[in-house]
Parts: sequence; C-alpha cells; structure tokens
Amino acid sequence: MNHSLNTGKFFSVALGIVLLAIPVCLAASQEPSERQQEIELHSRLARQYLQQNEPDLALVQFRDIVALDPDNVDARANLGVLLFAQGDFKAANVQLRAALELDPTLDRTRALLGMSERRTGEMDRARSDLEAAFPKLSSEKIRVETGMELIGIYRASDDLIKAADVVGVLRSLEPSNPFILYTAYQIYTEQTNEMLLATAVAAPDSAEMHRIMGGELARQGNRKGAIEQYRQALKLDPNLPGLHFELAELLYSSPDHALQAQAKAQYEAALHVNEFDAQAEYRLGEIAQRANNLKEAALHYSRALEIRPDYPEVMSSYAQILLLQDHRKEAVALLERSIKLDPTSPKEHYQLGTLYRQMGKTVEAKQQLEEFMKYHNEKERLQELFRQMRVQSSTQSLSH
Repeated sequence: MNHSLNTGKFFSVALGIVLLAIPVCLAASQEPSERQQEIELHSRLARQYLQQNEPDLALVQFRDIVALDPDNVDARANLGVLLFAQGDFKAANVQLRAALELDPTLDRTRALLGMSERRTGEMDRARSDLEAAFPKLSSEKIRVETGMELIGIYRASDDLIKAADVVGVLRSLEPSNPFILYTAYQIYTEQTNEMLLATAVAAPDSAEMHRIMGGELARQGNRKGAIEQYRQALKLDPNLPGLHFELAELLYSSPDHALQAQAKAQYEAALHVNEFDAQAEYRLGEIAQRANNLKEAALHYSRALEIRPDYPEVMSSYAQILLLQDHRKEAVALLERSIKLDPTSPKEHYQLGTLYRQMGKTVEAKQQLEEFMKYHNEKERLQELFRQMRVQSSTQSLSH
C-alpha cells in the first residue's frame, strides 16, 4: 500500500506559518561590538529578503549569522526551515537539531524536524519528534500538517489504531476538510478489512463472523444473502446486542411485504435483549403509525424520547401524531427542537413552515420553506451521487 508523503496544500501552508512564526532576532551574546554589528546587518538583510519573498538570499544571511554565532537559536531554526523548503532535508536536519539542542521547547521546530527526518528515511526519529510535537502545537494548521505526517508513518507500519486516533483529532479541528475526511475514510476502511480478516482467522463460524458477513453483503446490495447471514448469527447467539435490530432494519426496508411483516418481531426481540434500545422503539412507533394505531405509536415515540431525549427523527414523527390529536403547540415545539438538533433534514423544515403559515407567521414560514428547498435539493444531489457509486461498484464487481 502506497502511503506517499504529503507535499501538497498542507505542507506549503504549514511551512509558511513556521517560517513567519520564528522571529528574526539576535541571541544574547557577549561577542565584540564589530561582530555584533555584522550579525545585526545580516539579520536585517534576512528579514528584508523574507519580506521580499527572496528565501534563497535570506538563507545566505542566516548561514553567515550561524558562522558568526553558532548558538543563535533563531538563525539555526530559520536556516533549517529554508533548507527544508529547498528540499535539502539532510542539511535541514542538522540545523533544526542544533536549534532544539539550544532550546528544546521549540515545538514547531521539532514538528518540522520530524517532517524532514521522515523525508531522509529516519523513521524512528521522525515518529518520536512528530509524536512529541503534535499535542503541544497551538497553530491549528501546523498541527493538521504534523498529524497528517504522523498518519503516514502509522499507516506505513500498519499501526491503524494510532492512525485512527490522530485522524479523529484532525477531524475535530477541521470537520469539513475533504482531505482529512478522505484520509479518515481510508483508515476506517483499512481497519474494517483488518478486523474482517482477524475475525475470519480467529472465529470463522462465530456469530460475530456471520454478522460481519451480513453487514458486508448488505453494503453490497445483496439483501437476501445478508438476511441469511444474520439469521445464522442469531442461531449461534440470539442475545448478541444489536443483532436483532440490524436484521430488522434489512427486513423493514425490503420491498417484499412478507419480509417487512417480519421486522416487527425482530424489533421487539431487540428490545427484549436491550430495553433501552431507542432505535427499536422508534421503529415500532413507525410500524404502529403506519397501521393507524396512533395510541401505540405515541407510546413508542414517548418511550424512545425518554431513552434518548436528543432524537430528532422521533420528534418529527411524534409531532405528526400530536397534530392529528390537535396538539399544535406541542407539535411545533417538537419540530423546533428537532431542527435545532438536525437542521439538514428537509421534512421538518417543510412541516414547520406549513404550520407557521397556518398560524399566520408568514416570515418564519418563508424562511422554513427556503431551508426546505435548500436541503431537499442537496439531499437529491447526494442520492444521485450515491446511486452512481452503487452502479459503478456493481459494474466493477461484474467485470471481476
């Protein structure tokens, strides 16, 4: 598996911040005044060249400062940064290590050293320096870059647990970053495949193995095969938490009415195994509502919200029953809470917009209907994307 070095957007942004973050100033020195004046001249020129975006000229000035004052931390660090930018990683390592020997608290310098060591193949050193710097970095952009470097090292050594830990931190920093999301997808997929193989070796005929196979077959669109695997798993362990619910979901979403009719018993079995299964309560409420048994549906929805008060889907369905019972005020309150918890669901915006219009709240109604159209169109776009992905996956499966 190729875990290539990340030298794109993250690297360039982080490098720019590291460079600007290290001040161009003089170290305390007892050198004679003439040498001190010479150092000050090189420092001013280095700053000028950096401001003019002339890093090669600035690099020469930093070399001269280091030659005059080997203990100048800032000059060492900046020289290391510029050598790194030029791709001279071995020389960068020398300067960055020297800076850290003079001041071990330079976390950004240590992070850059780890990146440079990775590029010279010193993986143990790189891992150690990146791990030491990562939790201490205050700059979000540099922390993201450092995390991506660490992930590359972890994946190369098949340490997926640590890779997943780091990508979790990065997702909390930049939850909408597509590169981080794609990296997370890769890691979680690799973990899934690893666990599948490990379970197949350790317990090939266990309930857990049949459950995994059922989930994979369901993901591939093979509903019949998935149901068979879940039933095999239940024969081996009928009390395995969550198993009845997963089978019930397959049955409930089936176009076959005979299979749909079997879902209720599985949801009830799920509650028998775990009486605090809010999802099973919600589904039983939906089944009762479809059968026009509003009293039973309300009981299930109420119970689901007792277990999980922040369940927006339940709030929306319960609101429909309250409206049928002429409890408009309570229904509006539930829909408003639902939208606060999940503002991306178009159905709730439409329902609330309709209610606002009936109540004479025209401005609020218009706003909700606009939100409905926005999320409705986005949902249709995503559904089409997923449809294309399924078609492509089926085509690839046939070609093999």
